[in-house]
Amino acid sequence: MLKPRIARMPLLAGVAAVLAASAAAGLAPMPAAAQEGKTLRATLHADVRALDPIWSTQVITSMHGNMIFDRLFATDEKLEPQPQMVEKWTVSEDKKTYVFTLREGLKFHDGTPVTSRDVIQSMKRWGVRDAGAKILFGYTDALTPRDDRTFEWKLKEPFGLVIETLAKNSSALPAVMREKDAMTDPFQPVQEMVGSGPFVFQRAEWVPGSKTVYTKFKDYVPRAEPASGQAGGKVAKVDRVEFITLSDPQTQQAALVAGEIDFLEAPQVDFLPILEATPGITITAHPAAGAIGVIQLNHLHPPFDKVEARQAMLHILHMPDYLNTFVPDRKLQKLCYSYFGCGTPMETDAGSDVYKSAKKDPKAAEALFKAAGYNGEPITILHSTDHWMINPATLVLIQQMRRAGLKLDVQAMDWGAASARRAKKEPPAQGGWNIFITGTTVLGSSNPIANNWIGMGCEKANFGWPCNAAFEDVRRSWGMAQTLAERKAIAVDLSKRAYEQVPFIPFGQWVSPMAYRSDRLSGVLSNPSMPPMWNIEKK
Repeated sequence: MLKPRIARMPLLAGVAAVLAASAAAGLAPMPAAAQEGKTLRATLHADVRALDPIWSTQVITSMHGNMIFDRLFATDEKLEPQPQMVEKWTVSEDKKTYVFTLREGLKFHDGTPVTSRDVIQSMKRWGVRDAGAKILFGYTDALTPRDDRTFEWKLKEPFGLVIETLAKNSSALPAVMREKDAMTDPFQPVQEMVGSGPFVFQRAEWVPGSKTVYTKFKDYVPRAEPASGQAGGKVAKVDRVEFITLSDPQTQQAALVAGEIDFLEAPQVDFLPILEATPGITITAHPAAGAIGVIQLNHLHPPFDKVEARQAMLHILHMPDYLNTFVPDRKLQKLCYSYFGCGTPMETDAGSDVYKSAKKDPKAAEALFKAAGYNGEPITILHSTDHWMINPATLVLIQQMRRAGLKLDVQAMDWGAASARRAKKEPPAQGGWNIFITGTTVLGSSNPIANNWIGMGCEKANFGWPCNAAFEDVRRSWGMAQTLAERKAIAVDLSKRAYEQVPFIPFGQWVSPMAYRSDRLSGVLSNPSMPPMWNIEKK
């Protein structure tokens, strides 16, 4: 359990300010159903705008998908993969044929049974969108049903991370959808959200920017094992879950203090002392909970289509400036130059010497930009002004780039609009972009295969579309390695190559504690990302 103490503002004055913000915000009294323990109200780090957890890489969309869709495998509290929808499986002696059998009683929210055909089509669609899944499907020879509950996954050659890839705990989520929904073009979002998980999405009550509602799926058959992380028995112990959107961090903390919400996924660090001092509130974090900042460059258009321009950014950016802006408490931040996260088995900062240097070299950056053919054209930055981390981090980015003499075209918008625009491949002048800031989980970064942002698979890569075949070959070899020592050695090679090619630029790592009303809730599960809403009871 994490108990951070941050001396930021006088405590009593801070409490008064928070309570005043609650009143000013006009937060509605908690409904009677919630008072009776039937409704769980949670505020997450962002508003649910995109609904398809395979199509979107937004973590908030994965959290939404985690409520209503089930998965073949999931990780427990120790981050070890466990079967979820799967009852049993076998692996052939040559390690090339996996046979999976689904649990009995699985059904979708519309009452239809979950079949192997649904699973196969869902996995194929996921295999087009997710970086780790693309590599798995690169080794896949065939994926075929044997009967309604059994299917065969045949590989061209052994791949050591089949189960680990299927059990991934981050976006894009390997959600099992109905076959007819999974037939949707992978590059178009599914419109109907009919899953087989413990909660049902109530589209009629969905108000983007305000509230997203889920109700208990009474026909869900949980596993017999105790709930652990994302694995085990997903028992919905409340009738209704509401994701309440409160964009202002001060209002979020006020709502938790005043009891208007029960759960706050990402409290702002400035307010942690207030929450810690409030009776009935618990602050906690999984040991692997944390996030990594991502400065994403567009590899399709000048100037960052040239590696010299991407390398030039390493001479300009100063990581401490970012963390000190939005995570001022040094106990919660880590100057992490590892593409695979710090504190993970694959941690390495090989190749990062230029970036790590406290003394920046604008002349070296200028020379590299010139070599890339840059002549002072405006560089388009997407600036999400309503996100607690992205907004201040982008302001730091703008300042550092302008200090280096770069001409910028700053496009201010909300996070939802930025998320839509970043998918566009058009040139910046035609509605595209050159650079934006986002974040990803430490957990999702720790596996080079599952890491969506480091992939350099060209058209198959994540936003920014980095492209380098040699890098992808080495990344695939990591998945084939048989020992931890071999994987660590390959991770060092990948890190050096990443700092040479610069698929993106990490700007630090920070702990992400969550807070909840422990005087009302019990059964809150420890998990590094996508906090489960099952197993939670209201006292």
